[in-house]
Amino acid sequence: MEPLIVLVVVTLAVRAAGMARFSRLRPWRIALRGGLAAMFFMTGVVHFVGMRAEMIELVPPALPAPELLVTVTGVLELLGTLGLLWSRTAPWAAGGLALMLVAMFPANVYAAVSGLTSGPMEALLPRTLIQIVFLAATLAVAVPHFRDRRRIGRDAGRRSSEEVIVNS
Repeated sequence: MEPLIVLVVVTLAVRAAGMARFSRLRPWRIALRGGLAAMFFMTGVVHFVGMRAEMIELVPPALPAPELLVTVTGVLELLGTLGLLWSRTAPWAAGGLALMLVAMFPANVYAAVSGLTSGPMEALLPRTLIQIVFLAATLAVAVPHFRDRRRIGRDAGRRSSEEVIVNS
């Protein structure tokens, strides 16, 4: 629940700062990047400090080297945090973090079904809903960028075709 709170509070704080004084922070997508960066920084850090043992325990037994997987995902979350803070890399970082959320979801299911969380099946629905929010937030940062790039590429191709026709 803490990551969701961090995402919402920081996103709203960045948005408020944009509305109040810092106009560069005003767009929702930038505020959302700030919230995601704070959230993934927090979750990335706990891979190494505080909850490392619990996170290793959540790795399904079918996966090899749980300690290494927790380390790798923690590093990826911290790198994703840095990527979200720079506008040129933010869509790529958000896309990568979205893929990582999908890849890590089976560990959430395993944890809930195995009773490693507060209550076996009671934990699955809230964890799933929170994961959907995180996934939607990362996609809200990534998708518009790639959609705009594709549209710009199509428009450039259309202009090139028109130029060929006009110059013929």
